[in-house]
Amino acid sequence: MKAKNDLFTLEDALILAGDPPTAAQMAAYMRDQFEFLGIKTPKRRQLCREIFAKAATTGEISWEFVTFCWQKPQREFQYIACDYLVKMKKYLTLADLSKLQELVETKSWWDTVDTLVKLFTELYLRYPTEMTQVLLSWSVAENFWCRRIALEAQLLLKEQTDPELLAKIIQNNLGSTEFFINKAIGWALRDYSKTAPDWVKDFITTHQASLNPLSIREGSKYLK
Repeated sequence: MKAKNDLFTLEDALILAGDPPTAAQMAAYMRDQFEFLGIKTPKRRQLCREIFAKAATTGEISWEFVTFCWQKPQREFQYIACDYLVKMKKYLTLADLSKLQELVETKSWWDTVDTLVKLFTELYLRYPTEMTQVLLSWSVAENFWCRRIALEAQLLLKEQTDPELLAKIIQNNLGSTEFFINKAIGWALRDYSKTAPDWVKDFITTHQASLNPLSIREGSKYLK
């Protein structure tokens, strides 16, 4: 119980470590959408390292702590929640999907979404049949951050990538005018091109008329 409660002591340490000039720079980088304390990633992770290590010994995720962090106005708290969940990802189950979806759809921006996607990759590797259906469903979601998760969930999987699933998810998003979707399509293709360049080349050729130029440019980066 103490290890779990220690998580909440991070708030005081973070506030003390804040730096207003750095906070202003960080906020500007994120288009002034969020308030910041002014703690850069290396310092933030240093402050969390020992407490996260203790928390891992509990063998369960403290969703109370995750919610606590997500409700805080300063963006560093959302980063901490993401780092904590990545640290504890082996304890995730399919029952946690609704909680993860709430995080994806709340205070959404690429900085948190592109970390949260690691949790969906973890679930996909452990529950491929169930998560295939989840990702297909998310690939047509109204919320484009959910669609970005679906597009990015197989990043870095190399030979474990399901090309049929990847193709369907991309096809479900062809014609999108959303930058973050077209960028994600390009990233997904570029990443898989390191493993299956011919497949990616054929996919781009087949769908060239429907793919956004940004997606083609990103996806072709490593193709000869």
